[in-house]
Parts: sequence; structure tokens; C-alpha cells
Amino acid sequence: MPRGEEGTAIRLRPPRNTLNERAVGWWRVQLLLTAAVPVVPLVVLGTLIEPARLWLLLPAALLGAAGGAAAVLLPLWWVRTHRWEVTEDAVYVRTGFFWQEWRIAPMSRIQTVDTVRGPLEQLFRLATVTVTTASAKGAVRIEGLDHAVAADLAQRLTRITRDTPGDAT
Repeated sequence: MPRGEEGTAIRLRPPRNTLNERAVGWWRVQLLLTAAVPVVPLVVLGTLIEPARLWLLLPAALLGAAGGAAAVLLPLWWVRTHRWEVTEDAVYVRTGFFWQEWRIAPMSRIQTVDTVRGPLEQLFRLATVTVTTASAKGAVRIEGLDHAVAADLAQRLTRITRDTPGDAT
């Protein structure tokens, strides 16, 4: 078990905050668009090329069914397992179910805080907060936040990191 500065045991607990429920719809649209990339050309070609119709429409149907099933099931699973929390000391993010990843970014190591809203995120009124640190593992991302929560979080992180001693390297 990890030890703190005083030698006391540090116990990890799941971060407290869940993602916004609109993240389910956002993820579903992403998965459906991803599935549509191979399915649409296969369907178009299958309707145009008579001799290969079965060999084109069958994979299109299988890919479409798999994409639809993934779009229904995976986002429900993801929204139950993704968690985040910000304290005065660190940013905590937990993602994944089978391969859980816990990321902890101490405030003294934070270099930048970014808020991103892609076109689909804007449609769902969501945003992603990216916390860049001096870690070789890369930035810590909190996806699926309400855009107002993300803006407040970025402002809070900026204030906390400004007031935290350290050089973020």
C-alpha cells in the first residue's frame, strides 16, 4: 500500500463525481458514426454491383448489427465506470471496467488546463477538460462533463494550481 509523507498508508477510493448523463448519447452517436464509415460504402456498393451483392450486404449487416449493439450497451457501461474528482491536492480520474486505469495528477505537477468542445460535444452541451502534467503517461482527460461544469472546473484548477507551490516539472 502506498505511504504518505508521514509514513501513513494512503488508501485509494473511487473518485466521487460521475459524468453527465448526456455523455451516453454523445458516445452512442460517436459509435454509430464509426460503424457507418464501413457500412455505408458496403451498402452502396452492394446495391450497385449485382454479382457481389451478397458478399457486400452481408458484412454490412453484420457490421451494422455490431455497431448498433455497441452503441446501445457500451455507453451505459462506460457512464457507470468513469469517475473523476478534484481536491485541493490532486485531480483523480478512473476509467475502464476490465482494464481499470486510475490517474492521479498532483496539483504541483499540473502545467496546463484546457477545455475542448468538439462539434458533437457542443450538440450535447458537453465538454472535455484536459489536465496536462509533466508525466510521461500524458494528459489526464475528463470527458463527458456538462459544459458549464467543465468551465467552472477549469477555472477552479487554474486557481488551485496558481496557489500551489511547485514548478510543475
